[in-house]
Amino acid sequence: MLPLARIASLATAGALFVLTAASITARADELAQNLGPVGPHEPILTTIGSKRVIAFYEPDSGHCAFHAVVWNTTDVNADSAARFRADLNPRQMAHIDTAENASLNLQCGDNAESLAIVGNPKFVAAGAAN
Repeated sequence: MLPLARIASLATAGALFVLTAASITARADELAQNLGPVGPHEPILTTIGSKRVIAFYEPDSGHCAFHAVVWNTTDVNADSAARFRADLNPRQMAHIDTAENASLNLQCGDNAESLAIVGNPKFVAAGAAN
């Protein structure tokens, strides 16, 4: 027979497992977010207006070789996807605008050390901007 303390600890562990599994299931429908700042080859994942954005960069001699893919959030097959590429100087920004007057500003860091969302109050409030 198990001591009462052992039964209580097993019950607690079981409850934590069930609660954790339930919270993971509840979040399965949510889209992943990574608001940055990010380093080389790490993605910024966000939604702006009705568009989903994946952006990343590769360092290139002190510059950011910036890449972004944008598509409609309602497009299950991503047929609306568009790719955008640019070579950004340090502290230079790329702007992604949508038809709904939503904007996303991404800035290359000094010496291509980072890519960050800047100048958007929604993202700044979330702690994503420098």
